[in-house]
Amino acid sequence: MEPAISTTLITPVILSGGSGTRLWPLSRSRKPKQLLALTGEHTMLQMTAARCIDRARFGPGIIVTNALHAQEIAVQLTEDRPAAIILEPAGRNTAPAIAIAALESAPGAPLLVMPSDHVIEDCPAFIAAIERAMPLVEAGWLVTFGIAPDKPETGYGYIRRGGEVAPGVHKVDAFIEKPDLERAQAYLADGNYSWNGGIFLFRADAYIAALERFEPDMLAAVRASLEGAAREGAMIIPAAEAFLSSKSESIDYAVMERAEQVAVVPVEMGWSDVGSWDALHMLGKPDAAANVIQGDVVAIDTRGCLIRSEGPVVTAAGVEDLIIVATRDAVMILPRGSSQDVKKIVEALKARGHPTLDIPF
Repeated sequence: MEPAISTTLITPVILSGGSGTRLWPLSRSRKPKQLLALTGEHTMLQMTAARCIDRARFGPGIIVTNALHAQEIAVQLTEDRPAAIILEPAGRNTAPAIAIAALESAPGAPLLVMPSDHVIEDCPAFIAAIERAMPLVEAGWLVTFGIAPDKPETGYGYIRRGGEVAPGVHKVDAFIEKPDLERAQAYLADGNYSWNGGIFLFRADAYIAALERFEPDMLAAVRASLEGAAREGAMIIPAAEAFLSSKSESIDYAVMERAEQVAVVPVEMGWSDVGSWDALHMLGKPDAAANVIQGDVVAIDTRGCLIRSEGPVVTAAGVEDLIIVATRDAVMILPRGSSQDVKKIVEALKARGHPTLDIPF
């Protein structure tokens, strides 16, 4: 039986401030991964917005980003125009970013906060989880969505579930930092832990009240920046001096780990944060030799590779378990399983002031 649909329209809040270094050479500072079509014909941002297209459930969204990406976002969302595109003067982490969206919203509006660069393959499961959460949200709870873990992942934070407070909704017992492998294996075996995917649902006034209690100086800075904001159509440019006076803090530390009425909805929805080239290999459609290939590629006696070309022909013969990515101005080759080394590559290029970090391919 489907959950009853809430009559309160939810405001999607899409956080799109990432600079995108983990998927270099495709992702650049001027066009990070959320603005790229990595897993299909639509960009990650477009796919995020499309999850909230049902006007029986969702109102127009709010995008929080920076001036560097504002015009591209406006172009990409012409068919699903947001109510506001808020341009942060500089990144101050998620707590202030969400605060400015909450202050721009109607007090009682439920806010669905989502990163702009995640994959959710089972959208109906996500919508069903949202509906399970809504009665508690309308009662003032702060809700997060716990991703069902399928391996002992050390790169994510975890949520330990407490008792059930509504059907399919649990009180959060604890937020847990990224564990080492031994603890991650124990969490997986325990079965009472979820990955923290950074997706939240709460009323705007409930979040503002939590900030007023736990981070009043942050709230005051963000409120002042919005009061002094410049506005041009849907674009909102907060006053820089006030916004930059805010502490830089995540929503987890600022609010979620400190508030009492915090709940988690466990959900299996085919989620990935697409945080590496290895993750993209897992999300791709492999051929008979377990290669994931895109673009002008010739692969002979090649197995288990991700090979992607955004221009030049790429040829490979007699190799296996490699990541090969080519754009018009850069080529990257890594062993599969080593895609975290992209960070080292980016740092080396940054030390040389290399233009491929900034110029879109």
